Amino acid sequence: MSAAPITAVDDYVEFCAGVRGLCEVDLSQYKRTQMERRIRSFAVRRGAPRLADYLRRLATDVEELDRLLDRVTINVSQLWRNPAQWTLLQHDVLPALAQTERIRAWSAGSSYGAEAYTLAAVARAAVPTVTTTVLGTDIDRRMVALAQVGEFSDNDARDAPPDALERWFVRTATGWRAGEELRAVTSFERADLLRLTPRPHAYDLILCRNTAIYFNEDVRDKLHTALAEALRPGGYLLVGSTERVADPTTIDLSPVLPFTYRKS
Repeated sequence: MSAAPITAVDDYVEFCAGVRGLCEVDLSQYKRTQMERRIRSFAVRRGAPRLADYLRRLATDVEELDRLLDRVTINVSQLWRNPAQWTLLQHDVLPALAQTERIRAWSAGSSYGAEAYTLAAVARAAVPTVTTTVLGTDIDRRMVALAQVGEFSDNDARDAPPDALERWFVRTATGWRAGEELRAVTSFERADLLRLTPRPHAYDLILCRNTAIYFNEDVRDKLHTALAEALRPGGYLLVGSTERVADPTTIDLSPVLPFTYRKS
C-alpha cells in the first residue's frame, strides 16, 4: 500500500490565523505578496526566521505583538493630508450636503484621529450653521486611544493651513491638540471594517482614504459595497487619490468629482 501524500503546511496562512486569534487583525485580507514579505523580513530582524516560532513568541509577549502591529497596520496619517481633497470637501461636497440640519460623517480607518478632526474643522468652516458629527473608527485599539486624546505633532500639522490650526487647535509644548469645539462633535470607536455591518443609510458622508489599496480585490469590493449601503441617498463617499471603486454603478454610486462618488 502506498503512503498517503504529505500535504504541505502553509506557514503564512497559519501565522495569519494565529495573529487573528491574538488581536482580531486579519492579515489574510491584505494583498499577500506585500504583507507576507513585510512580515517575514520583520520576523527575521526580530530573531525568528520561522513564522511558527515568531507566533509562539507573540502569544506570550504583548510588547512584541504591538511591535508587529506597528509594522503591519497602516497608520500613516496627518492633519489635512492630501490638501486638494480637503479643498474639494470644503467648497463642493459639504455645501451640497448643507440642505439638512445635520451631517453625519464617518472617517473609516481613521488611525490616530487626524482625518476625523480635520473633517470636523473643515465642516465647521464650510457649513457653520449645520451640525456635523464625525465618527472615527479603526481596527487598532491603540490608535483609537490616541485619537481620543487628540494630540498631534508639528510634523502631523505640516500641511495644515496655519489659520485653521490657530482657530480649531490648541498649541502644546510638542505640537497641537484638538480644541473643545472639535472634540464635542467627534467620537472614536474600535471597529474592523472587514467585519462591520453598518446600518443602512446611516451616514451622509464617508471618508475611506488610503485604506482599501492594501486589501485584495475581492475584499476591497466587498468593503466598498458595505460603505455604499451605509450612505443615505445623495450621500458622498471619498476614497484616496490612488484608489477607485471598481464598478460604482452596481452599488448605486456615481463618480461626480475626483475620487468622489455620490449615492444615487
